[in-house]
Amino acid sequence: MNDTTTRKRTIRSFVRRAGRITPSQQRAFETLWPVYGVEYRAELLAFEQLFGRSAPIVLEIGFGNGETLVEQAAASPDRDFIGIEVHEPGIGHCMLKADEAGVTNLRLINHDAIEVLTHQVPHGSLSRLNLYFPDPWPKKRHHKRRIIAPSFLELVADRLADAGTLNIATDWANYAEHIDEALSQSDRFRCRERREHDGEQPLDRPQTKFERRGLRKGHRICDWCFQKNS
Repeated sequence: MNDTTTRKRTIRSFVRRAGRITPSQQRAFETLWPVYGVEYRAELLAFEQLFGRSAPIVLEIGFGNGETLVEQAAASPDRDFIGIEVHEPGIGHCMLKADEAGVTNLRLINHDAIEVLTHQVPHGSLSRLNLYFPDPWPKKRHHKRRIIAPSFLELVADRLADAGTLNIATDWANYAEHIDEALSQSDRFRCRERREHDGEQPLDRPQTKFERRGLRKGHRICDWCFQKNS
């Protein structure tokens, strides 16, 4: 048995889905990726150089089709936004929307979020991290794939600035219980606000496509804002 077969596999919190990319999305990668795209490299990013200014950095993991990410960037020109996504059609759609909206304070990374946080995001550099409707992995045997875990919370806390926030939303009741338990056991965060609603009261964020899908299934929404402890 060689080293390859005995090496422990990394547990992924996502499934990489190539999907069907449209011609317009493909053109976005050809023409807009040089504007909005950031290549993954195992070296720290210099955000001031990347955006050409010094501003609070908001990072979003798993932005889907990117429409709400673009909406947030357009509504907050005093902040700079980083979006991480592994679904290429969603990235292409996001770039098209960003170009249409004329936003300049947005950059996108097509890579695993944990590796990006570990190798590209400097310590204490983020003002906020958004994690909206992550994959709930509802089957019990898949719970180990959920991104909300002690190691993830430690990593996020290290990358957030003092008093930075971790903002989470889910429409799965079982995952909400998991999030409550995981954060209650972490000494790196305190809950600043927790809100349950039926889609009418999102907590400091736009309503998302995944949220609307959950609401159509009769799910309730749970939002949190956790603040990093000093």
